[in-house]
Amino acid sequence: MGQTIAEKILSAKSGRRVTAGELCLARVDFAFAQDGTAPLAIEAFRKLGGVRLAAPDRTAFFIDHSAPSPNLGVSNLHQMMRRFAAETGLRLFEAGEGVCHILVSEAGLVKCGDLLIGADSHTPTSGALNVFATGVGSTDLAATIMTGQLWLKVPETIRIELNGRLKSGVCAKDVSLFLIKTLTASGANYRALEPVGPVVKELSVDGRFTIANLAMESGAKTCLFEADEKTFQWLAGHGVDPKELQPVQADPDADCRRLAFDLSELVPQLAVPHQVDQVVPVSERAGLKIDQAFLGTCTNGRLEDLRVASRVIGKRKLHPGCRLIVAPGSRRILQAAIAEGIIQDLLEAGAVLVTPGCGPCVGTHNGVPADGERVISTANRNFLGRMGNPKAEIYLASPATVAATAVAGEITVPGSA
Repeated sequence: MGQTIAEKILSAKSGRRVTAGELCLARVDFAFAQDGTAPLAIEAFRKLGGVRLAAPDRTAFFIDHSAPSPNLGVSNLHQMMRRFAAETGLRLFEAGEGVCHILVSEAGLVKCGDLLIGADSHTPTSGALNVFATGVGSTDLAATIMTGQLWLKVPETIRIELNGRLKSGVCAKDVSLFLIKTLTASGANYRALEPVGPVVKELSVDGRFTIANLAMESGAKTCLFEADEKTFQWLAGHGVDPKELQPVQADPDADCRRLAFDLSELVPQLAVPHQVDQVVPVSERAGLKIDQAFLGTCTNGRLEDLRVASRVIGKRKLHPGCRLIVAPGSRRILQAAIAEGIIQDLLEAGAVLVTPGCGPCVGTHNGVPADGERVISTANRNFLGRMGNPKAEIYLASPATVAATAVAGEITVPGSA
């Protein structure tokens, strides 16, 4: 019997052949935490008797969730992270550098066949690069950075074949929301997803990041894409030596659940409050007044996403009753968007630009909605209170839908993007 991508990577990292359901002690290639989890990991590290890191050059902290700091308490936590980084030699990405899930790949810290452990639930994002990437709690992260290893249960795999060709105006985010609706919020619990097929081949790497990022909203442990020429070119453009690549493919006879969908007729999708798997066509909510739109996050804060939104808005102005907040995923993305004139166009339309990072997504500082307000966002979660106010409503959609809605002031089906 052949192996899945997940089984092959964990076999390589544990030094023995493993199959779904087994426990293995795996060598970790890179580990990280962000400012919501790093302070807890530091405390756990010290309680466990940690003195030095197993691999400081393969460990990083990111200040991205509350960046810059919104209050004294968070400032002290950031200070704790900076001091720990100075003491141990790990790499610290400061406020303004961007979101951890974007930076860990953008900085060339992971590559095909790697095992990435992050103290954040959306760590599977890097699976777009053929990486076994998964989120863990702060205590597990502490143990990982102490020892360089982590016990993992090998996940079963769901191989998802995406056939057909996407219509104009349909984005990777729409594919993601469709899959979450189909699988449900718990339908892939502790599974590895393997998206394949013609739709995947046509997607950019940025689009694959979006699908991998949202995979865990169906309960997935990780989401693994096969590497192709697009993957190799993307990695080479971000400082990874092609000679270091060890792409992993699933065997044709691997033991896994198999699903297939024809997405030729897929239309723009919308997650409605207050669950990510409560998904309907955008057209079903068209005309609903929206007070705030948000473009950004680790799901859709990439250059491709900003380009799409800019094209949809064009030379139009935002609706006077709808705010648009833009949070580029990283400093590098912001600089590229400035160079292309995208930021200038968005600002002229009336958008508000905030620091590269998580921005309004987690509801700790930027863009907290008022009571009764409706928000449409490119983020990955719309749980009650997610953006800082349990009396607000959050709708999730693609950059194209969010941009079209910001101009109309009401939920709007996007045209070609």
